[in-house]
Amino acid sequence: MLHGSSAHVERPERLRAIEAALSASPLKAQLSFLDARPATDAEIERVHPPGYARGLDDFCLNGGGWIDSDTLLSPQSSRVARLASGGACRAVEAVVGEGVPWVFSVCRPPGHHATPNTSMGFCLINNAAVAARHAQAALGLKRVLIVDWDVHHGNGTQDVFFDDPSVLYFSVHQSPLYPGTGRVRERGASGTTLNVPLPAGMGDGEYAFVFDDVLRPAVREFAPELIIVSAGFDAHERDPLGGMRVSTEGFARLAEQVRVMSEETPAKGRLVAVLEGGYDLQGLSEAVVAVMDRWHVGVVERAPVDGQTVSAATRKVTQALHELGVPRFSP
Repeated sequence: MLHGSSAHVERPERLRAIEAALSASPLKAQLSFLDARPATDAEIERVHPPGYARGLDDFCLNGGGWIDSDTLLSPQSSRVARLASGGACRAVEAVVGEGVPWVFSVCRPPGHHATPNTSMGFCLINNAAVAARHAQAALGLKRVLIVDWDVHHGNGTQDVFFDDPSVLYFSVHQSPLYPGTGRVRERGASGTTLNVPLPAGMGDGEYAFVFDDVLRPAVREFAPELIIVSAGFDAHERDPLGGMRVSTEGFARLAEQVRVMSEETPAKGRLVAVLEGGYDLQGLSEAVVAVMDRWHVGVVERAPVDGQTVSAATRKVTQALHELGVPRFSP
């Protein structure tokens, strides 16, 4: 709540809206809550260079301000960012080491635009990337999948893992849109980057089709031991920054699909979600609770979406990916 400003679109009210929606849901009484902890310098430096976080500390000690044209820091922002990335690590610890089936880290600021060397696009520390590296370095996992359904491409996460065969990064995003990255042919040396850039106006059917047609075969081949979702909700039909038409129920279905994938791979149902974007308070809060609900109550796998019912633009993108071939991963 102490990061940034209510005058900015990535504002404290985002968390208050989620908290209110969860409080109004019967789901709240069935959940347990974990306290976040600050990420250590060592954890952050598995993704960002030495001194990166200390530079944020110094900037905030001097009062904060605009670090670029999009990203506003308050005096407390570096401490908040350490809690956000540490919260993602704590979520991974609970899922991998403590037998908790899933955790949703409701944190801000978001992280997926933060490159190894640069804070940008509302993001300071790359929370999902720090969590993935923590799962590998501290908890002994070999292969981690990051699913990014934010409307914007996670250029920072892609940069961290672009040539790393141990992390599969999948992003479905609107294109063209900020930050301008995420093309189909951006695959990395090991082929463990999968980008699905879609034009504006795509909705529930297109997203579900992409998950069935592109993501699921790759996940079966990759065999992750943990799935982390960069859970942005600015593809919601109500969102002011995106041009997609995904409904609250559409996000719930994506959550179902990811859960099924986790159960049919060595992940064995282990799921972590890390909040990214989502700027319409109603759409954001309702969709977050819907994802939690589907992960909590369990799902019945639905029939795949018929590709002939989705847009020609979506089929063109998925066909381009199929022509490149499903990536083959070393065990």
